[in-house]
Amino acid sequence: MSTEKIAQDVESGNISLGIELGSTRIKAVLVTPDFKTIAAGSYVWENELKDGVWTYSLEKVWAGIQASYQDMAAEVQTKYGVTLTKIGAVGVSAMMHGYMAFNKDDQLLVPFRTWRNNITEQAADDLTKLFDFNIPQRWSIAHLYQAILNQEDHVKDVSFLTTLAGYVHWQLSGEKVVGIGDASGIFPIDSATKTYNQDFLDQFRGLKSVRQYLWNIEDILPKVLVAGEPAGHLTTDGAKLLDPHGNLTAGSVMAPPEGDAGTGMVGTNAVRERTGNISAGTSAFSMVVLDQPMKTVHRDIDLVTTPTGLPVAMVHTNNCSSDINAWVNLFKEFAQTIGVDLKPDELYGALFNKSTEGDADAGGLLNYSYLSGENITKMTAGRPLFVRTPNSHFNLANFVKTQLYAAFAPLKIGMDILANEEHIHLDSLIAQGGLFRTPKVGQQVLADSLNTPITVMSTASEGGPWGMAVLGFYVLNKNANETLEDFLDQRVFADPESTTLEPNPAGVKGSNAFIANYKQGLAIEGQAVDRLAD
Repeated sequence: MSTEKIAQDVESGNISLGIELGSTRIKAVLVTPDFKTIAAGSYVWENELKDGVWTYSLEKVWAGIQASYQDMAAEVQTKYGVTLTKIGAVGVSAMMHGYMAFNKDDQLLVPFRTWRNNITEQAADDLTKLFDFNIPQRWSIAHLYQAILNQEDHVKDVSFLTTLAGYVHWQLSGEKVVGIGDASGIFPIDSATKTYNQDFLDQFRGLKSVRQYLWNIEDILPKVLVAGEPAGHLTTDGAKLLDPHGNLTAGSVMAPPEGDAGTGMVGTNAVRERTGNISAGTSAFSMVVLDQPMKTVHRDIDLVTTPTGLPVAMVHTNNCSSDINAWVNLFKEFAQTIGVDLKPDELYGALFNKSTEGDADAGGLLNYSYLSGENITKMTAGRPLFVRTPNSHFNLANFVKTQLYAAFAPLKIGMDILANEEHIHLDSLIAQGGLFRTPKVGQQVLADSLNTPITVMSTASEGGPWGMAVLGFYVLNKNANETLEDFLDQRVFADPESTTLEPNPAGVKGSNAFIANYKQGLAIEGQAVDRLAD
């Protein structure tokens, strides 16, 4: 598309804005009707551990959204000579799960409790038994019920409970709604009715500890919408929240707010049955769209949905790239100490490519990338840990390969449940995320770890905000009765650029050796959690 045509689309508002609040970065991307990103802005942030709870402040939420929006708008002005004033569709995505509870005056009752917290074990166990349906510790209902069990005073004042994406959408549009994918991390979904499971709502409401409160669980949860349904419009106040400079006008159609899992599925065209995707960032998760019911309840497998409500088996790990980033920063500091200044892509690329020279089993080295607790391996807290024996083959290539294996290790443990116990088969598995910015290296490690072909699309680095912008266009431009699956296949990914890597037999064997050693050494990590105070 020519610069002139892009400028015309911007002036007419024939564009879609996707905003995603990820674990380490808030990003805004502007997309044209050919689904190309024409401008982007971002803001780096980190969660904070306050009083034993991982959280982000609301002040940083809005500072980050506004900064990323202004970066994006400035790029539009610079590249196309147009001031951004009108946007056809806006969509908000964010980290799933967590706990944001508000009172009748719309005040946040306790600091936002993110997905990263492992503080709801009793509630998650009790609700799983009650429903005979897996309720992970991250889910909003687990946080609410744990607050009830803890007899927290704020619970009596809860008037509205939502996710981070639901909160931002509410502030921009005035609508207390969420997309069905995001809703499936709040409370179990009935894929037939496309809303919360009514039997489970009734069971929860009947609990003695819940009956003491005046609120009704159905009344405090956000309304559920599926992809393609209009979710309100950007209000005048919402436009000012996005753009304090006042250039942006109200009226944009709002897409249902989604979780990062849903936008990951859209961004990889993995929303049909028997497709799957993997997102690798601060956390990692795989999404497998099911064509058959699960045989049993697995505590390590979440049952969530696509943005249209199809059931999805989700393997979610709390840790992935954070420990890699910490080690890379250490190498960056060393490089700067000797007078070498490397850009991030150069540094990651050099280290990742070096790993290809390593032994298939990473030389017997071990790493546990647990910055926080890990549900898959039953670790209640994070203690990043690197271990080797005197006879390990300790060199740079093996060290970096160990970091890559370790980043995917909890995910592999979870995925083995689907493959070996549920016998679930996939037609495709597509990966996205920052770990794949260096071509082929992380992709090959993942293929070897899962013993599955892995495809990475050219849009892999676009990620969630691009997927959210696509969902915005689906609301704005879909044809009558056009499914999301057809919209993506026929319009968005009609001619996709992608690379597929097959598992390497030697790499599979080496990865299996690493994971066997990894499981054997989990007791060491457990001791570190027990013995080392944070």
